[in-house]
Amino acid sequence: MRMSKKRNTDNAGYLDGQLLIAMPIMTDKRFARSVIYLCAHSAEGAMGLIINQRAAHISFPELLGQLRISATNEAGEGTASDLIDMDVHVGGPVETGRGFVLHSSDYFAADSTLPIDDGVCLTATVDILKAIAGGKGPNRAILALGYAGWRPGQLESEISANGWLHCPADLDLLFDCSVEEKYDRALSKIGIDPSHLVSEAGHA
Repeated sequence: MRMSKKRNTDNAGYLDGQLLIAMPIMTDKRFARSVIYLCAHSAEGAMGLIINQRAAHISFPELLGQLRISATNEAGEGTASDLIDMDVHVGGPVETGRGFVLHSSDYFAADSTLPIDDGVCLTATVDILKAIAGGKGPNRAILALGYAGWRPGQLESEISANGWLHCPADLDLLFDCSVEEKYDRALSKIGIDPSHLVSEAGHA
């Protein structure tokens, strides 16, 4: 999906920059208990990244090795960047061989970084991986392989069918390393007890 570098300023009814939270009735196992950060949402469709699913088959250092990116700074020393040990996430089922980095706005590449919301940007080029490996990347980041995409009107239909809840994004939740806690934390942001939600869904 092509993403415009110009943010949608007429944002009425659109959820870019918010979190989608899968309801317990979600039948697609790829999205069960998922929390998705919506990077783009407009009349043309929607695109987002799952932020609470780790990729079990690859680590960030292994990915750098595959891309022949050296984790050293300009002095030729090993980088001390905390991000070098960050998890690789499963961003979604579309273009799973492509990497996307959701990150804090302290890193910005004029030709490739898309501002999404206050303090959050998206970059999908190898340059940001080189910056991270060299200790010059963003302060906070999530690397995801693949993305979740919806055709025009599809996401709205799924929300109307109670497939998803949504809430404003929280930077601490978004970039937290405690992946397993993100689903319950996202629900608690909108005042929902996960155990109560499951119970209600089971008696529907």
